[in-house]
Amino acid sequence: MTVKLETMHAGEFLLSEGAGNISREAINVAAGAALQPGQILGLVTLSGEFSPYNPIAEDGTENATAILYGPLGESDVVRRGRAVVRMAEVSEAHLTGLDPAAEKALAVHFLIVR
Repeated sequence: MTVKLETMHAGEFLLSEGAGNISREAINVAAGAALQPGQILGLVTLSGEFSPYNPIAEDGTENATAILYGPLGESDVVRRGRAVVRMAEVSEAHLTGLDPAAEKALAVHFLIVR
């Protein structure tokens, strides 16, 4: 029997968010590997593009600032995406890259991990 695993759906990590579109923004994501919904993102200081959170980086991505809303394919150019950037409760089990420092940084933006 063949077993198929379903990837995470867009926004599956959300428990609640602000009314309307107040929680989400359109963002530019740096070129790179494919990313799944729930990926913690940091903002690259020099380019203004989002990239996966990296606690040991020194380019701005060491500060968690957003959570990727939907999947993005691998690309060698900047990609357009959506992110949850404020006023939401999110499921810890559905986040990628979460550590205690990221959890604290997200809380500053009222992104509360449950």
